[in-house]
Amino acid sequence: MTPRAASERLVAESCARIGSRTARIVDVGTGSGAIAIAIATRCPNALVWATDNDRRAVALARINVHSHRLDERVFVRSGDLLAPVFMPVDLIVANLPYLAAAAAGEHAELRKEPFAAVYASGDGLDPYRRLVDAAASCLTDDGAMLLQLDRRIVIARRPELPALRTALSPGIDDTIHAVVERFAA
Repeated sequence: MTPRAASERLVAESCARIGSRTARIVDVGTGSGAIAIAIATRCPNALVWATDNDRRAVALARINVHSHRLDERVFVRSGDLLAPVFMPVDLIVANLPYLAAAAAGEHAELRKEPFAAVYASGDGLDPYRRLVDAAASCLTDDGAMLLQLDRRIVIARRPELPALRTALSPGIDDTIHAVVERFAA
């Protein structure tokens, strides 16, 4: 995908939360691994798991991690959302598809992007709903989730996950905008 300013803000906000402390982070839907690599580069005491369910993305992310010599701190795993992670983590970051597949024709500026990286079925937010549902069992008590959504960064600490999930529920008018306004950094 084409790098976006929101992805840079996602990395910056993640690194600001972690700083130089030891932390376990998951980059869900890692794609090329760019976000995981950027976080690991800027946070030298972080261990980062980069997950994706697309085998080509996993292969590309592994190549990129290796080329940045981060194999000892960035672990690329194949699987759905948080399924490949078997321990509590301090931070979950994600830039998942959020646009409805049916609306693809309305976004000419995204035609060159990988379809599955931008669009999802239904209203497009199901990947985020499923991730929020899975996050509570994976985050530490003081952990947080940072999501790139509609060119903004949405932040929810573990106790706020139920409210975030409710805000993402289908049927709420202007769901994306309501979520962004309530949880945006």
